[in-house]
Amino acid sequence: MITDPTIARIGEGVTLHHHQGQREAARDVFAQIWDDIGGEQGDPLHVCVLAHAMADVQDDAHQELMWDLRALAAADLITDERVAEAGVTLSVAGLYPSLHLNLSECYRKLDDLGRAREHLQQAQATIGALGDDEYGQLIKSGMERIAEQLGGEPLPENGHLE
Repeated sequence: MITDPTIARIGEGVTLHHHQGQREAARDVFAQIWDDIGGEQGDPLHVCVLAHAMADVQDDAHQELMWDLRALAAADLITDERVAEAGVTLSVAGLYPSLHLNLSECYRKLDDLGRAREHLQQAQATIGALGDDEYGQLIKSGMERIAEQLGGEPLPENGHLE
C-alpha cells in the first residue's frame, strides 16, 4: 500500500487521466506536484513516477520524450529501500520495462525507429523483473504492440525476441 503522500497525489492524477478521461486536469495536478517537489531536484522516486505520468498527458511527442527521459534518469538514482519506504510494491528493476516501453513508443512517434528498437530491446531485457500479474501482462502486451508497429515479430511466451 502506498504510504508516500506525494506518490498518492500522483496516483490521483493518474486516476483523473486513465479512469476519468481528464487529461488536462491530470496535467494541471502533475504540474502543481512538480513545483511542490522542486522539479528535477526533488526526491528521485517522486521525479521518476511524476515524470513518467506527466509524459502520458503530453500532446506533443517531443514534450512526452523529454518527460520520459527525465523519468529514466531519475530511476537510476532510486534505491529499493526508498521504493519500499514509499509503499510501492515494485522493485526499482520493475520500473525499467515500462520506462523503456514508453521511450520506445515516443521514438516511434518521432520516426526515430533505431532508438525505438533500442528501447524496446531494453524493455524486453528487463521484463523479467515483473511478475505474471495484470501489470506485467499490460507491459508485455504493450511491448508486443510496439514490436509489431516496428515491423518486428510478436514476443514469444518468454517475453524476449530471439
